[in-house]
Amino acid sequence: MDVNQVLEATLAADSTTRTQAETQLTQAAEADFQGYLTTLSRELANEQASPQVRMAAGLALKNSFTARDYVRLKEVQNRWETQIDPSVKSQVKDYALQTLSSSDNRAGLSAAQFIASIAAIELPREQWPQLMGTLVENVGSGNPRTKQSSLTTIGFICESEDQDLRDSLAAHSNAILTAVVQGARKEESNNDIRNAAITALGDSLEFVRTNFENEGERNYIMQVICEATQADDNRIQQGAYGCLNRIMALYYEKMRFYMEKALFGLTIQGMKNDEEDVAKLAVEFWCTVCEEEISIEDDNSQAEGTESLRPYFNFARVATQEVVPVLLELLAKQDEDAAEDEYNVSRAAYQCVQLWAQAVGSNTVAPVLSFVEANLRSDDWHYRDAAVSAFGAIMEGPDEKVLEPLVKQALPVLINMMNDSSVHVKDSAAYALGRVCEAVPDAIDPNTHLQPLISALFTGLSSHPRMASSCCWALMNLADRFAGEPGHPTNALSQHFQASVQNLLQVTESTQDNQLRTAAYEVLNAFVTNAANDSVAMVASLSDVVIERLHKTIPMQQQVVSVEDRLTLQEIQTSLTSVVIAIIQRLEKEIVPRADGIMQLLLSLLQSLGPKSSVPDTVFAAIGALASAMEGDFEKYMQAFSPFLINALNSQDEPQLCAIAIGLVSDITRALESKVQPFCDSFMNSLLNNLRSTSLGNQFKPAILQCFGDIAQAIGGQFETYLSVVGQVLQQAAGISAQGENVGSFEMLDYIVSLREGIVDAWSGIINALRAGNNTNLLQPYIESIFQLLQTVYQDPNRTEALLRSSMGVIGDISEAFPSGEYSQYFKSEWLTNMARDTRANKEFSPRTQDTARWAREQIKRQSGKAQKPRHFVQPQRFLPPVFPGV
Repeated sequence: MDVNQVLEATLAADSTTRTQAETQLTQAAEADFQGYLTTLSRELANEQASPQVRMAAGLALKNSFTARDYVRLKEVQNRWETQIDPSVKSQVKDYALQTLSSSDNRAGLSAAQFIASIAAIELPREQWPQLMGTLVENVGSGNPRTKQSSLTTIGFICESEDQDLRDSLAAHSNAILTAVVQGARKEESNNDIRNAAITALGDSLEFVRTNFENEGERNYIMQVICEATQADDNRIQQGAYGCLNRIMALYYEKMRFYMEKALFGLTIQGMKNDEEDVAKLAVEFWCTVCEEEISIEDDNSQAEGTESLRPYFNFARVATQEVVPVLLELLAKQDEDAAEDEYNVSRAAYQCVQLWAQAVGSNTVAPVLSFVEANLRSDDWHYRDAAVSAFGAIMEGPDEKVLEPLVKQALPVLINMMNDSSVHVKDSAAYALGRVCEAVPDAIDPNTHLQPLISALFTGLSSHPRMASSCCWALMNLADRFAGEPGHPTNALSQHFQASVQNLLQVTESTQDNQLRTAAYEVLNAFVTNAANDSVAMVASLSDVVIERLHKTIPMQQQVVSVEDRLTLQEIQTSLTSVVIAIIQRLEKEIVPRADGIMQLLLSLLQSLGPKSSVPDTVFAAIGALASAMEGDFEKYMQAFSPFLINALNSQDEPQLCAIAIGLVSDITRALESKVQPFCDSFMNSLLNNLRSTSLGNQFKPAILQCFGDIAQAIGGQFETYLSVVGQVLQQAAGISAQGENVGSFEMLDYIVSLREGIVDAWSGIINALRAGNNTNLLQPYIESIFQLLQTVYQDPNRTEALLRSSMGVIGDISEAFPSGEYSQYFKSEWLTNMARDTRANKEFSPRTQDTARWAREQIKRQSGKAQKPRHFVQPQRFLPPVFPGV
């Protein structure tokens, strides 16, 4: 194999050539991994090789030890640890460090990435102790290329998301700071070096807390960063303001002195910078200030009366009169050609004004109102738009008593601005009206404002695609805020309901804009969901229109030519089906007369859809809603529908569809109760197969276990058939814990909590089922393991309110299943009493949880007073192969 030729081919434009080259590299790595690393690292360091070859070598080396998936990452890192000879490791690392001095900047960059990937393996294990020292020495005495590449390497190491590496970096804080601060000083004349240093400094700030606690070191770091904001290179200025943002987020309590002496003036100067990227970062500094102060106020309000209050300096409140006017001027720097999702300085300023209002409250109103009054009728659309946007931005935060009279006065003006000559102003007016509907709905007088407001929003919805999302969002907020109590005879929307629905049906039928159509159907859902009783007849009539439209899409499947056509059709079908869901949920039992037609349509739709379609997800949700509404009457559809459901349960190659099918089994089981029994064998076989599947992720297992509980609850004593298998599954699952490298993984901890919730919910359903069938003696082999799980839950600080509530429920269920005290010895454990007492006494828990804990405590007391009765132990009937590997 010609290494240079293969490496060059991995960067080829032709996908076939590129894939063949990547396959050759993979085969070479599998055949001789040590030789592979040695060869590639030699080419990376080879000054005679072409830049493309060196860059490709560095990329291949980095990819050998990085992966997005956590499990895969640990596998490739372990490969370096266990399969590579120490002498080869040393040689490979030396080649990489040597490349940092290359005259080829791209090779140096590739080497920096590779070094960072090896550092992620070795630094947490206290290996490669000389790395940081070497990088510091390079920055101090190397040539410019070496300095820049070494600083870039430090930056890559510090920005890594590898938690083990991040945890280990605090031990290297002195070396990191020595290098980056030296490179970031104003005395450094090479701007490339200084930029690399300030970037690395920003990435390292989280790990230098010990240094930041030292006033002298902190002063020097802050001086270097503040001086960097005045650099003549925009990259360095951006890096400096980025550092200030991170410092404010990490070290707010240390910032009072620096705010007074420097940061206040520097950031205002930065916001006025002509370079937009610099101005954005200066604005974001004040966003960070507001976010921190909002967070501190929340924390302190919860800690009131204790000594753990966080320092709070009111930076935003003090700076309001100086900073807010600058932000308002920046609002007028809109780019009329900007994409809707483009983040520019105007949008950064809007975000900051929003946060300012939340942090400072009513003190924000005066400067904003002055700006609004001065610019609302400006000849320049930029300033009209800024004025409207500013008014909408302060709807959350100030006291409603302050806002209400202002909103009442401003509403006619805002509604009128929906007719502005500029579409940008109209869009901002629609969004501001949405903010009003969301945050200050009491200021809207239904008799005075509602008709012109709804009319203006529907006119805007049809007038320009740019306004679609803002108008739809405003209309949804309007529907939510004026819905009144569920089941109320009438509400403020009732007199506008029919016209609104007709408008939405017309828009969805006539537009060719997919985004507008989808948004309009979402608004229709909101109006249906919030319809009062006097609009129910119109909702029922609407169902006929929607069902007819959905029916017409089925033959359109045969007319699809392109991928774009197929996606458009799927989007229409999904939107229409979502409206069907809203109608079913609103009509509830009143949907029954139309149920046969709806179910037949949904089955036809499922039959017509091709593989990998996204539509079945929503169709299944609609069927679940229909089952919940019809309850036992849904049984008549099961013979026709169950093959689709079983097929979806078995679709392990389509995880999302499989997950929805698991949830739908629970919905149907709860709806049909004992009538579901004929279908349970198929359900249980598919659910157990999914538990054993290696292609489905762990996140499916808790839902499957909860499904077992739902099935048990539904069929009562007939669940005895499945008890032996399910009991062993639950015992296996209870043995799962975070071990080894997974101990610090948040994903693993969340999974364990969810799994335990599923186990406890399953046991609750099973206990009640066997109690209903007078077969509680069958629980004997499992009682001890259930109490062991409950003790584990109590002893593990990683638990949720839902898990504790379910645990309390199971304690009570076992007590009522064995009223004669057959297992009273378990109820006498001190930890069980403490668990119930602590759960009941937790003031942060809901009344439902506290009541369940109170009931469990009463059951514990009742059982504790009983003597243990002799019992006969029944062994499980058969052994189940492990479905939870490692247990």
